[in-house]
Amino acid sequence: MSADKFPKEFTAYYAAVPEDRREKLLHLHRLILSLYPDATMKISWRMPSFRNGDGWVAIANQKNYISLYTCGEKHIAGFKKSYPHIKTGKGCINLQDRDPMDDTALAQVIHHAMEQPKGHD
Repeated sequence: MSADKFPKEFTAYYAAVPEDRREKLLHLHRLILSLYPDATMKISWRMPSFRNGDGWVAIANQKNYISLYTCGEKHIAGFKKSYPHIKTGKGCINLQDRDPMDDTALAQVIHHAMEQPKGHD
């Protein structure tokens, strides 16, 4: 599926996001699909989610940032080491408007979450 052709529920989700944040979310959406063009897309936990077998990632607009969810500390460990100033949770990265979006580092996180769903190296 083309990165610009979204399921209906994704279109509605993105339309409800303020424009400046929408661009960052769409950037993440396109990055995920560039890495996993056959990912299954659906709204899970009220956010756009992408599955590859047992692996998954999700993206969401929050009050003060956008998040990339992986549900595993090991998935984001390398990112946290490289970007200690960017807020993270147990298995998510919270990108504030001022934070850089390093596609290479984010792609590594996405690959790890999709290919190593249990968090193993």
